[in-house]
Amino acid sequence: MPVWVKPSSLCTMEPQPEINTEVLTRLKRARGQLDGVINMIETGRSCADVVTQLAAVSKALDRAGFKVVATGMQECLEKGDDAPMTRDQLEKLFLSLA
Repeated sequence: MPVWVKPSSLCTMEPQPEINTEVLTRLKRARGQLDGVINMIETGRSCADVVTQLAAVSKALDRAGFKVVATGMQECLEKGDDAPMTRDQLEKLFLSLA
């Protein structure tokens, strides 16, 4: 069962152009793949093809989520006691991706 975490209470995506660019690139790739899946279903493609593409979408979303969590972990390590998230909050966020 997913653990829901109120994102606004934890952190925001701080301006880190290289990280945000990577995350946005992954999300845009997933969006394109999802558009492809929708098209495949609409045109009657095989179940195997659809599932293969759905797996690719899922992986792209997971990677984007893990990148966001990894960035939060790094920020917590660097800021110590002034970190925007506690260890427990970060763990819940990470586990919500599982």
